[in-house]
Amino acid sequence: EQLVESGGGLVQPGESLRLSCTASGFSFSTSRMSWLRQAPGKGLEWVSTINEYGRDPYYTESVKGRFTISRDNANNTLYLQMNSLKIEDTGVYYCATAPWPLARRPYGQGTQVTVSS
Repeated sequence: EQLVESGGGLVQPGESLRLSCTASGFSFSTSRMSWLRQAPGKGLEWVSTINEYGRDPYYTESVKGRFTISRDNANNTLYLQMNSLKIEDTGVYYCATAPWPLARRPYGQGTQVTVSS
């Protein structure tokens, strides 16, 4: 199982980013997928999950209305559109199959998102 996250960067509060996760080595199209994040000095936090059909997304309360998870099964890619970013969204973002045990480090290297004024 290989997952490669990209799209992170340094942005100001209120700006947007779109993260991508390219998957290989497993059946992406039949797997529920999640985005997770780890803020500096904190543990892994679940952010959002989407089912294998690209429907029924759900989100942690703090990102509802600002983040949108989606997927492209034809290209084995998971996305996270992040709008109205806040300083507290800063962290390393990972994708993983769902459900993912938060005590376990995700397979990918993650992508850094830094929101700072």
